[in-house]
Order: sequence, then structure tokens, then C-alpha cells
Amino acid sequence: MSEPWLSADDIAAHLGVTKETVYVWIADKGMPAHKVGRLWKFQVSEVDEWVRSGGASSEAS
Repeated sequence: MSEPWLSADDIAAHLGVTKETVYVWIADKGMPAHKVGRLWKFQVSEVDEWVRSGGASSEAS
């Protein structure tokens, strides 16, 4: 079974941040996201790996 796609609201809740923070991370820090029409969609495994590799770090963008 394939992994479900999550919305910006869902991934924000998963990470414990606001939806606005998610959009900033997409634009400024290269958070893995896929644009589907007007919506951003996320795979939890990609986002979790990005976080583990330091992508959400506040040190350097």
C-alpha cells in the first residue's frame, strides 16, 4: 500500500508547527513538497528524512 499524501495542515500538525512555517520552509529551506494544482502535498517519509538531515535547522538556510 502506498503512503498517503498529506495537506499543509496535516504536515504542520505532524511537525508541531504552523501552516505558515511550512510555507516558509518550502520557499526558503527546500522542504520536500509537491504542488498539485493550487495545493501543496507532502509525503511523511520525505519530510521526516528532510527534518532528520537538518533541513528545518535555524542555523543556515
